[in-house]
Order: sequence, then structure tokens, then C-alpha cells
Amino acid sequence: MASTQSGAHLPPPEQKAAYVRSMFARIAGRYDLLNDLMTAGRHRYWKRVAARAANPSGAVALDLGSGTGDIAFALVRLGATEVVAADFVPEMLAGAEARAAREGVANMRFAVADALALPFADESFDCVTSGFLVRNVVDQERAFREMLRVLCPGGRVVCLEAARRHGVIGRVLSAGFGVVARILGQVVAGDRDAYSYLPESAAAFASPKELAATMRRAGFTDIQYRTFGLGLIAIHRARRPA
Repeated sequence: MASTQSGAHLPPPEQKAAYVRSMFARIAGRYDLLNDLMTAGRHRYWKRVAARAANPSGAVALDLGSGTGDIAFALVRLGATEVVAADFVPEMLAGAEARAAREGVANMRFAVADALALPFADESFDCVTSGFLVRNVVDQERAFREMLRVLCPGGRVVCLEAARRHGVIGRVLSAGFGVVARILGQVVAGDRDAYSYLPESAAAFASPKELAATMRRAGFTDIQYRTFGLGLIAIHRARRPA
């Protein structure tokens, strides 16, 4: 797998957790707006697709890296009996909690949690989702092993993430996204550094095939993926063996 530790704004592994927590805490209030602007609103569609792929009807679901809760709320709408929205950054999760209170969502609870050491018992969930989480952790395989551990046998995992597209076209698209992200980050959020890290981490991340291999090493089976956004976004779906 390609290293995620190259690029001017990518921290070394021993500093990554603190860097990511601080960065997302700073941009929490503008996160949804910037995502809407950078993707022309398409991120909301990708999150709905990811939620549907988890087949959450009647399920107890965990949404990791939940942020302001787009996937978690989609899981509720699709019939999950209970949803745990978990995030490493309390400031991000506060937006989801406020939204749940406004909308009167009763079957959602919240947890501040590290994806590398989840505070949940083995075999607690029927499905686990994540949106733009995995590239922000130091050890992606360990994160998937934790997801596998908390899933019931036969449970589903769905991962929505940036994807590295090979070749000249991929480099051009990634560079273009980087320029847009930096400009919007500076103008709208006043945080050019955060919106330099985000495109750099996306460009340095795994290809869909490489991410599937990581999931396989973690113990998942029946791995499938689809790409979106001119190949720069991927949704992977897999199962814990029964």
C-alpha cells in the first residue's frame, strides 16, 4: 500500500493522531459547508450509497468517524434499530448530537472513540460504516481488525474513502482538487493548513484494489467496491466470515 506519510502537510506517524484531532476540531463548524462546496454536494449522495450498502434495516449499526452524522442519520432512515455514532473528535460529534436533538432521533447514541481501540464488546454490531475515516488513522489494517472484532459473524462493513487513481489523469485530477481545497479552505474556513492536509492525504492513499487487499488481510471476505467522482472516491463493502 502506498504510504500516507508523504507530502508537506502530512505529519509523521507518531504525531498523526494529535494532528488529526486538532485539525478536525478547528474545522468542525465549517466541515459540512466545505464538503458541499468541494464536491458540489455529491458527498451526501456517496454517504447515502454507503449507508444503503450496509443493509441496515433491523440492524444495530456503528458509524465510525461519524463527524456530523450524515451516514449515521441515513442508517436511521433506512431502518436501523439502533445506531452508535462514534468519532475521535468531540467537536465534530457535537454537531451530530445537536442534530439528533433537533430532529428528535431517539435510537442514536454517541461515543468518543479511537478507531484503533474501539470501546465496544466483541460481536456488538450487525454492520459498521465509515466515511472518510480510514486514511486518517495511523494503521489502516488495525482499524479494520477492530471493525471485524465488533461485528457479529456475517456482519457487514462499508468504507467510503478517497481513492488514488493511477496515471496522468489521476495526478491531474488530484492536483486540481488540491488547488480547489486550499483556496476554499483559506477563504471559507480560514484554515489553509487543514485543507492542504486533506487533499494530500487523499492523493497519497491507497487505490481501491490496495484497500481491498488491506481489508482481506484484516480478515474480511466477499469484498466488493465501486468508484465514484471520476475514480477519486470508492465505496468498499465486505463481510465478517460467518
